[in-house]
Amino acid sequence: MLAVSFVVLAGFLGVAGVALDQAFRRSAETALRERLMGHVYALLAAADEDARGRMVLPSALPDPRFANPDSGLYAVVVGSDGYRWQSPSLTGRSADFLDPQPPGQRRYSRVASDGQTLYVLNYGVSWEDDFGVQVRYTLAVALDFEPVAAEMAAFRASLWRWLGGLAVALLLVQGLIVRWGLRPLRSVEQDLQRIESGEAERLEGAYPRELQGLTRSLNALIRSSRSSRERYRNSLGNLAHSMKTPLAILRNAAESGARSGELRAVVLEQVLRMDEIVQHQLRRAAASAQVALGRAVAVAPVADRIARSLARVYADKPVDIALEVQDGARFFGDEGDLMEILGNLMENACKYGRHRVRVGAHALQAGRRPGLRLWVEDDGAGIEPHRHEEVLQRGRRLDEQQPGQGIGLSVVREIVEAYQGRIRISRGALGGARVEVEIPPPSLSQF
Repeated sequence: MLAVSFVVLAGFLGVAGVALDQAFRRSAETALRERLMGHVYALLAAADEDARGRMVLPSALPDPRFANPDSGLYAVVVGSDGYRWQSPSLTGRSADFLDPQPPGQRRYSRVASDGQTLYVLNYGVSWEDDFGVQVRYTLAVALDFEPVAAEMAAFRASLWRWLGGLAVALLLVQGLIVRWGLRPLRSVEQDLQRIESGEAERLEGAYPRELQGLTRSLNALIRSSRSSRERYRNSLGNLAHSMKTPLAILRNAAESGARSGELRAVVLEQVLRMDEIVQHQLRRAAASAQVALGRAVAVAPVADRIARSLARVYADKPVDIALEVQDGARFFGDEGDLMEILGNLMENACKYGRHRVRVGAHALQAGRRPGLRLWVEDDGAGIEPHRHEEVLQRGRRLDEQQPGQGIGLSVVREIVEAYQGRIRISRGALGGARVEVEIPPPSLSQF
């Protein structure tokens, strides 16, 4: 991160330095041009006329540097009538920087002359003499460019020293800020290591607001993982405990010397019972605790798939399964949990209903992760209100004529409660039982 910051900062300061250097260079050259133009105007103001009314430069000029040899300020004036004047400062030097220009034209240039770099302005003017003749003159003024170049070099060196120092200071400050900003992440890392070593059970530090979502999600994952392990551990214990009675019955039957027909019936009955117990414990262990990071599962395709399967199972008992599922209805969790909830409720409705089953689902509220309400009702005999709680208990059945062990609704209840939801039983519009499940929007606040 610091390396990337250094590259970005170096690039930014480099571009800024080049821009400032170019701006200073242009400003210095603009000021130099204005000074040269000022000298040209001073020469024109000091010019006199001869007997014919033509330009003549006096011996004494406003700027004394024109009179001092090798002063760094030089001037040459030539006319189309053969007139030529040059400042005393050019004594011993050539005037090779002269470049005649038409009237009204000016030309700036940088010229190397006699081992010196000069910045030159050649300016053309037209002068009318006393006889009305237009005489063209070119005034060439040159300044030593080396002091200006030295000034720009000094500015450039100072600029890069300051920018370099600023870059070092900013990198130090940025390093301190990054170190300070990453301190909460290091704290999270240390807390996670404490959880791995068994010294802590969850992230409980005072984290900044920006990391609270992350820590809540991590706590949710930790809680879900522990909940899954706990469910499987409990299921294994429950399975071992539930197997005691069938195994005892089988042992007693074998020891009692029962006839083969009776023994076969007992074995078949207890094997079926053990199979139901195993299936129940597997479903119970697979019931997922609410995880706010669960993906969205569309309800409509799952309900449609279950309806088609049940139509084949109850082909000898024509059942009209009507699906009233909202397009946006989604279940945030494991798809197997949704299959288990809808599968048990819809199978019970087909089993205990006469010919009509209605399945509905819709989102509880608007938003990115809304809750879910779904219901299944049939046209059967229904369930008496005082027995609603009873049928949700494991192994409790109201109709002994139908096959099963009475564990379907208990599995549904366990799954729904794992998602912090609730299940209600009432009488539906079709006249039979209506089972309604409500699962709230996923939230990390509980973690």
